[in-house]
Amino acid sequence: MRNSAASAIAACVLCGTLGVGMAGEAPDAAGVANGKALVEANCGRCHAIGPADKSPHPQALPFRTLSKRYPIEALEEALAEGIFTGHPEMPEFQATPEQIGEIIAYIKTLQP
Repeated sequence: MRNSAASAIAACVLCGTLGVGMAGEAPDAAGVANGKALVEANCGRCHAIGPADKSPHPQALPFRTLSKRYPIEALEEALAEGIFTGHPEMPEFQATPEQIGEIIAYIKTLQP
């Protein structure tokens, strides 16, 4: 999964640094809450990150529709490798396993 759309989504998903739990483990309610806090603080300026909100940036996919385009688990590899994108609004970063697990768990709660 190395296409630019997936990379852009993954970059936005992990613009910050929070986390407890491990990728591969199912985070508990606190872990899901940490994932939600991370995407609220770092991704909400462009993406719809809730169950019914509208993306502030017209080209940014709502997180609740990601499973229509990508298997959610497939984002894990891109997040683990670190996303480096040339888009000026996307920061460079590398996620920890804890961050990945929590963010993926939160995104899964939004999928239909």
